Amino acid sequence: MNNTKTILVCDDQVIIHDTLSAYFTDEGFAAISAFDGAEAVELALSKKPDLIILDIMMPKQSGIEACRKIREKSRVPIIMLTAREEETDKVLGLEIGADDYITKPFSMRELLARVEANMRRVQNAEALAGVNPDEDLRIRGDLIIDIKNHLVTKRGNSIDLTQREYELFLHLAQTPGKVVSRQELLSEVWRFDYYGDLRAVDVAIRRLREKLEDNPAEPVYVLTKRGIGYYFQLTDNR
Repeated sequence: MNNTKTILVCDDQVIIHDTLSAYFTDEGFAAISAFDGAEAVELALSKKPDLIILDIMMPKQSGIEACRKIREKSRVPIIMLTAREEETDKVLGLEIGADDYITKPFSMRELLARVEANMRRVQNAEALAGVNPDEDLRIRGDLIIDIKNHLVTKRGNSIDLTQREYELFLHLAQTPGKVVSRQELLSEVWRFDYYGDLRAVDVAIRRLREKLEDNPAEPVYVLTKRGIGYYFQLTDNR
């Protein structure tokens, strides 16, 4: 049985593909290439890679738009590549469902660390799904986590969470009332430490609230402990 993990590299520069393909092959991965955003979407959905490295600036279709389309049908981990340091690029990538980003020029070791961290996150989530596969976690009234199917329902309606948002919520919900720091969430949910960016946690929390809360501006489930971190509130104290 072939357990080789496949990485889809999406960039319009041939030298990027040649360099990354050679490097990842040496590290035991398989690599496939896309040279524009439209091709990236097509290969992401047809080849079903284990992880996607997606450049923001690409012809035909930007990496941002490609990421958005991939996220409509797949939860595959996506690492965004950008040649720019602009904050808006990074935040927008995270907001539309990217799992991580790295700025060119980058260290190959750093990119490898991020690839491995995101793949471990998926493996850990799959392992967790098998712990109590037939049990739902009823965490508050009609708010239920279906662990087997990685679903969250509220008042009987399914909430469309990305894999990262699901894992973030599950992590907080399993220890209600416990304040978890952004650094701990980065380490436990994103599965990387030094390479992480705390802003990724804030963006994910904001997206989670937008989907989970009746009024995201006045959250009742996922709350902030100013200067410390976030926690899940088991009861409505309003």
